[in-house]
Amino acid sequence: MENQVITVRNLMKKFGSFVANDNLNFEVYSGEIFGFLGANGAGKTTTIRILSGLSRPTSGEVTVAGFDAYRQPEMIKKNIGYMCQKFSLYEDLTVKENIMLYGGIYGMKLALIKERVLELLERLNFQEYENRIISDFPLGLRQKLAFSVAVLHEPRIVFLDEPTGGVDPITRRQFWEMIYETAARGITVFVTTHYMDEAEYCNRIGMMFQGELIALSEPDELRRQLPGALYQLDCEPLELAESILRRMPSVLGVSVHGALLHVDIQSEESKPEIEAALAEAGVSVRRLEPALPSLEDVFIQLVEKQRGKPARAGENP
Repeated sequence: MENQVITVRNLMKKFGSFVANDNLNFEVYSGEIFGFLGANGAGKTTTIRILSGLSRPTSGEVTVAGFDAYRQPEMIKKNIGYMCQKFSLYEDLTVKENIMLYGGIYGMKLALIKERVLELLERLNFQEYENRIISDFPLGLRQKLAFSVAVLHEPRIVFLDEPTGGVDPITRRQFWEMIYETAARGITVFVTTHYMDEAEYCNRIGMMFQGELIALSEPDELRRQLPGALYQLDCEPLELAESILRRMPSVLGVSVHGALLHVDIQSEESKPEIEAALAEAGVSVRRLEPALPSLEDVFIQLVEKQRGKPARAGENP
C-alpha cells in the first residue's frame, strides 16, 4: 500500500512509573481498515488518544495526516473523526440538532451541513426520527448515528474506540458494513476492539498486550505464523484434559472454545503422545482432529509467549 497517513516510531507513553505504551512502531495507510486488538487495559485507548491529538506522547515520533503529534495536535483534530467507547452525542438534543451541532464544530458551511443532514438521515433511514431526542433510541441506533456524525466532514482518518461494545451481533454486523462503506470512500478507519471476530474484518491487525505491540500483519498472515500444528479436541472431562495438556512440553498452547479445546502441538508426531497421556488420566477422547487456527488461537499463543518473558522494570511479576 502507498500513502501513509499515520506513522509511529518508538512511541512511549508513561503515567508516572506505569508504561501504557511501550516502544510502539507501525504505519497505517490511506483507505485502510486498521484494527488494534487486545484486552481492556492493553494500551489501545491510550494509543488512540495520542493519535487523535488528545494526549501527548512521552517520547517517540508520531505523525497523523501529515501533522506532528507534539507540535500540531490541533491540526490533527481538524483532519480526523473520533468516536469514543462511551456514547459521544448529546442525549438531550434531537437527531437533527446533534448533526447540525457537530457540523458547526467541524467548521462546515451551513449549506453543506444541511445537505449532509439529508444524506445522513436517508442513509440511516432516520427521516422520521430527525426531531426525536437521542436518549429515546436503543444503543445500537445511537452508535450508528455517532459513527455517521464522526465522518460527517469527510475526514482523512476516523478513530473508533471499541465502537460496538454492548450492541447485539446483528447491529455489530451492520456497523461493520458502514465501516466498509466509509473505507471505500478513501477514509482510513482505525478501530480498537477486544472482539476477535471483528478483527477478521480488518485489512491489517496490531495485537496489543500490556502496552506492547506483539504482532502486526494481515489476519491470514498472522494465522500462517502460528507455530506447530493446531488440533481440536472433543473430550470429557474438559477441565482435566486442559490441566494435563498444559503440563506437557510438546503442547505449545491450549484454549477453550465452547465445549472443545484447541491444542497447539509441536508437530503431528506429538499426537500419539498426547492421546496416550489423556487415556492414562482417564480422559475420554471423542475427537482429536486438525483445526484451522483462528485469530484467538494466534493471540493466545502470542500472549503466553509474552508472559514467559522477563518482567519490565517497574512491572509486577
